[in-house]
Amino acid sequence: MELNSLTIKQANQGLKKGDFSSQELVKSCLQTIKRKDPKINAFITVLEKQSLQQAKVVDSKKSFKKNILAGIPIAIKDNILVKDVPCTAGSRILEKYQGTYDAFVIKKLKQADAILIGKTNMDEFAMGSSSESSYFNPVKNPHNLDCVPGGSSGGSAAAVAANMCLGSLGSDTGGSVRQPASFCGVVGFKPTYGLVSRYGLIALASSLDQVGPLAKTVEGAKIILDTIRGYDSLDSTSIKKSSLSSQSSIKSLKGVKIGIPKEYFGKGLDSKVKSILKERIDNLAKQGAIIKEVSLPHTEYALAVYYIIMPAEISANLARYDGIKYGLSDFKKSKCLSDVYLNSRSHGFGEEAKLRIMLGAYSLSAGHKEDYYLRAQKVRLLIKQDFTKVFKTGLDCLITPTTPTPAFRLGSKIKDPLAMYLSDVCTASVNLAGLPAISLPVGKVKDLPVGLQIIGNYLEDDKILQIAKIIS
Repeated sequence: MELNSLTIKQANQGLKKGDFSSQELVKSCLQTIKRKDPKINAFITVLEKQSLQQAKVVDSKKSFKKNILAGIPIAIKDNILVKDVPCTAGSRILEKYQGTYDAFVIKKLKQADAILIGKTNMDEFAMGSSSESSYFNPVKNPHNLDCVPGGSSGGSAAAVAANMCLGSLGSDTGGSVRQPASFCGVVGFKPTYGLVSRYGLIALASSLDQVGPLAKTVEGAKIILDTIRGYDSLDSTSIKKSSLSSQSSIKSLKGVKIGIPKEYFGKGLDSKVKSILKERIDNLAKQGAIIKEVSLPHTEYALAVYYIIMPAEISANLARYDGIKYGLSDFKKSKCLSDVYLNSRSHGFGEEAKLRIMLGAYSLSAGHKEDYYLRAQKVRLLIKQDFTKVFKTGLDCLITPTTPTPAFRLGSKIKDPLAMYLSDVCTASVNLAGLPAISLPVGKVKDLPVGLQIIGNYLEDDKILQIAKIIS
């Protein structure tokens, strides 16, 4: 087995035994990037020199004896700031921008001596479900180069799936870690909102965004999560350690109560995906799990609610890109200040970003705020209450598809926004409710992976990770 094919735990064991060095592990990943990435386009920036220097330091310190992520190559989605490293968010407007500080999660990774191997390609400002809206050209699915890898963390998922790194970080606003994890056949975890600090994450929709790990195994995802989680005073939504719930250890599925929401298995779900999931759920019952059909009646409104709230927050968050403070500035052709704003934003933002900014501004405007944004917030509360009610019945988790179909072909939905948005139909509710969820690979339709999603109750991240490890 090549070193870059190892899991995080296997690599840590090899480092501790002295079977290989961190420098050899990093070189194996860098060689794979050089060989595969020209076709896949998972990376915007490869930190070859820096990563090898980091690895040399780790080898001399032998810090992998204490920290399991020490010496392990991790890729970072290009909307997470790393000091003195380019951070484009997949957009022309930030093409030449460099991070001026480390994000909270980057500080945590550096403290653990993880190796930052590069910044991954993504949908512009995380707006998309296919990683096709990037200014730096689309990412391709390692399982089939004619298909999308999912989005917006498509580069992070593709990099793990192609063994160009051992794990990665993405951001999940409506499914943007779990959906590409499903399409690329890796594990993707979206933590409880506030469990991982958003400080240093370029904002898309602040009430929905959450940094999450991608890895080859559930165990790998948990290792990364345990490293990056924690209270951060610089993030007003960060959860204090004292409020984290204590959870017992789950060793088997016997007696574990699993809810199957009927709304996720209806119209629009690919028949082959449904068959794979049904077979897996039947196997869980044979292992002693208690399977119960449940209802989340407001699920049908989740996508509409998401696509009102998310663009509204986008229009506010992206107002800072004005051609004055940082990023692209088209002042040379401008005759007045308003021209600087107009020209910089017109030339800097792509079509999807402009579309969502306009939608958000419209739904927040004086004549429409009550009809759209405020009403969507009320329905969001009903969606959250649906989850609260089903978990009050004693369920340990819910199981759903991660996506209604396997990965679709490049270009097939880029001109049809509504069809593209339906890719998030199984994942958006979780972000609206602020709950934890994980996507596991459970089979394939032809050559394309299929994902199963496990949704947990608020702050029961560890519980669903334990259940996911048994299921996987």
